[in-house]
Amino acid sequence: MSETRVTYYESPIGLLEVRGGERGVSAVTFVEARAARGGKGPLPAALADCLIQLEEYFRGERRAFSVKLDLGGTAFQNKVWRALRAVRFGKTASYKDIAKAVGNPAATRAVGGANHGNPVSIIVPCHRVVGSDGRLTGYGGGLWRKEWLLRHEGNDLSSS
Repeated sequence: MSETRVTYYESPIGLLEVRGGERGVSAVTFVEARAARGGKGPLPAALADCLIQLEEYFRGERRAFSVKLDLGGTAFQNKVWRALRAVRFGKTASYKDIAKAVGNPAATRAVGGANHGNPVSIIVPCHRVVGSDGRLTGYGGGLWRKEWLLRHEGNDLSSS
């Protein structure tokens, strides 16, 4: 089993903690402060790549991520997270849209739970999920960050 490492990225909307190892990135979360760095030596390639891709995203140079991921989760959660990755930059989808995409149109609440459990913010773009009426709904990093991310991606949110 590979050692879990921790590194940080200072984004325009707050500090991101990036966790993972040789198998891939397992978490990207907003945090208030840095904790002790996990492990010694150079960062695993997936974490170093993640930092580069986050920088490119926040500079407006990247629209999709190709970071190697090492996600846990149930089979259903992984289906939802794959569907989230299919929501293109600058677009949004409703919980119902995602439920349809995973083959279970009645599972909007389960999709919401999987969306909430997404361990890799921004990389798996759970911020692109909105209510069926287009309004912004919950986001673990705070609605102000969700709004910022959507505007960064070119959403004018005028119908929200």
